[in-house]
Amino acid sequence: MKLFSLTLALCMVLSGSLCFAQADGAIEEDFKPSTLNQPGKEYPMVNSQGYARFRVEAPEAQSVSVSLGLGGRGGTTLTKNEEGVWMGTTEGPMDEGFHYYHLTIDGGVFNDPGALNFYGSTRWESGIEIPAHDQDFYALKDVLHGNVQQVLFPSKSTGTSRRAFVYTPPGYGKDQTKRYPVLYLQHGWGEDETAWSNQGHANLIMDNLIAEGKIKPFIIVMTYGMTNEVRWGHMNEFKIENFQTVLVDELIPYIDTNFSTIADQSHRAMAGLSMGGMETKTITLNKPEVFSYYALLSGGIYSPEDVKDHAKLKLIFLSCGSKERPDGVKKAVDTLKEAGFNAVSYVSEGTAHEFLTWRRSLLELAPLLFKD
Repeated sequence: MKLFSLTLALCMVLSGSLCFAQADGAIEEDFKPSTLNQPGKEYPMVNSQGYARFRVEAPEAQSVSVSLGLGGRGGTTLTKNEEGVWMGTTEGPMDEGFHYYHLTIDGGVFNDPGALNFYGSTRWESGIEIPAHDQDFYALKDVLHGNVQQVLFPSKSTGTSRRAFVYTPPGYGKDQTKRYPVLYLQHGWGEDETAWSNQGHANLIMDNLIAEGKIKPFIIVMTYGMTNEVRWGHMNEFKIENFQTVLVDELIPYIDTNFSTIADQSHRAMAGLSMGGMETKTITLNKPEVFSYYALLSGGIYSPEDVKDHAKLKLIFLSCGSKERPDGVKKAVDTLKEAGFNAVSYVSEGTAHEFLTWRRSLLELAPLLFKD
């Protein structure tokens, strides 16, 4: 538990790593509406360099600013024009990919009415997408698509029914005899079970990989990772034992009973980003008989000592953004390889503790799973 808390604390520090690079030269005036805007809304806008521009109608306000990133770190102060409209552009280009943000108007926190909302930082935040040069892998394409469905599963340990989202691949159910491996995929702190589909596009990544013949189809299960609510800065109050019971003793049996799974350790994987990585590490170490594939996405590392008795372990996957702590991830994997484990590292170039890092990580991880 102490290791869990220390690693999680590091993870929380990394979550504030979104920053702006100072750009050289003039800002290109080729701004276009963000793909995550509300229908018919022109702002916020992004340009080809990665700058974001915001517009807020608040004529009576005295101050308006935009707080960007998980937890609202990184900001842009807006200026009111003669029409009472507040405008502003980020000081530098943002990292490619998805970012949370909110408005602060005269000290109050509000979402941008121009943008769609996504659950992050323990609240529904506005979202903006900076087009990535490699965005094709999570694009909506004319391929066969799987389904993401909500399920409510009984949880005696918490005295209620809990929610999970289940991705089933294209063609699932057509052959009643076909059964599938399962990846249990966890979100980060302040997010919920909607994150991997809404922010992460996990279903589209899977659809595209399957269409290209790069992976064998498998099921993904995404559930809420908090069993006792804790506030930012109080993660020592989180009880992994409670969530472990929900996942291992309640959710997995429900999935194996209600979906066409291959219900054994060798066809079961667990992965998580940030706090979800900490949950993954702790549960896989506590319950080595449940999973054969472990993946931490910006969520810490394993050592050979951690997994020395995990005889049926097939893969350890560790990843992060190049703006996080890539040397630690690479070194950990080298050490695991030297000890005889099948370990793989991946570093997302040009990103920090953010969803493009984790989208790319899933892209790299998926083809390594369930290869036998």
